[in-house]
Amino acid sequence: MKTQKEKGSLLIDKMKNTHYILVLFLVFSCTSNTIFEKPKDIIPKDTMSLLIEDMMIASSARLIKNKNKQTNINYMPFVYEIYKIDSTRFQNSNYYYMTNIDVYEEIFTNAKAALEKRKKELTELKIKLDSIEKDSLNTLKVKKKERFVEESTFILDTLKKKQLKKSLLFKKEW
Repeated sequence: MKTQKEKGSLLIDKMKNTHYILVLFLVFSCTSNTIFEKPKDIIPKDTMSLLIEDMMIASSARLIKNKNKQTNINYMPFVYEIYKIDSTRFQNSNYYYMTNIDVYEEIFTNAKAALEKRKKELTELKIKLDSIEKDSLNTLKVKKKERFVEESTFILDTLKKKQLKKSLLFKKEW
């Protein structure tokens, strides 16, 4: 007969084996070997990167007022129209690239780099435009001051002439 201790030890060994099998099953079932078949109308990687870049801008612009003072406008249909695709084609291509994570990461890295480059260019342009505006405002102020001085001088000269005439007339009367 087996003792109680031996039975417990045997049960623990069986449980360990079960745990090992369960862990191995989970490890092999969780690996991503599910790369789907490439769609016929897949969007190329470089175009997909540009498309995602424009989609990020469009989604960010949703809360900004446009020229007509409107907000909360969905600009995605305009992006699809620019690239001559529909949402289904984008969805299929996006799903395919998501299963191939290395390519998908490269697409997003390129889109992010392009957005950062565009932001830098726009920031530099804004600084230049601000400095031009500031220079033009300073020039305008200087011109206003010069015009004011000229007008003041003219007014003073006119007043002096009138005063001189009055004094001459007053002297003649005496």
